[in-house]
Amino acid sequence: MSGDISLPSYYLYYSSPVKIVETPDGGARVWRLSIDSGGWQEENDIFGEITLGVGGDIFRRTPEDFVQEVERFRAHYLVGEGPVFALYETVQALRDAAEAQGRPLSPKEQALIRGIRKRTFVMFEEQLRAAGDPGADPEVAAGDAA
Repeated sequence: MSGDISLPSYYLYYSSPVKIVETPDGGARVWRLSIDSGGWQEENDIFGEITLGVGGDIFRRTPEDFVQEVERFRAHYLVGEGPVFALYETVQALRDAAEAQGRPLSPKEQALIRGIRKRTFVMFEEQLRAAGDPGADPEVAAGDAA
């Protein structure tokens, strides 16, 4: 089923993070980030559209950029308590301060935000895995050169 694409592969599909992973039998499984829970929903019906339609509103992402997109998405759509949400608030405070000062984020602030998002990705994915989410994969962030 995976054809010419190497798996896993990562995408932004109509502003929603999506990953395609190999199944034990050599097939592919499509996981789309849930806007409601921040967990993963299996949506294999969009496989062809993603793999054949890259461009327009479908963008391929590196694992590192995928991690950043997932955490940007989660921080924007989810509310909650605990360490992950406190870190989301820290990122937003950095962004708000730069905006209030009418300046772009400094390279140091950008690096700090990327590091925080990588950390929250692992934390969130570990929580999902512990709760039994079959799409959870904290190791995606492990290969980053952040």
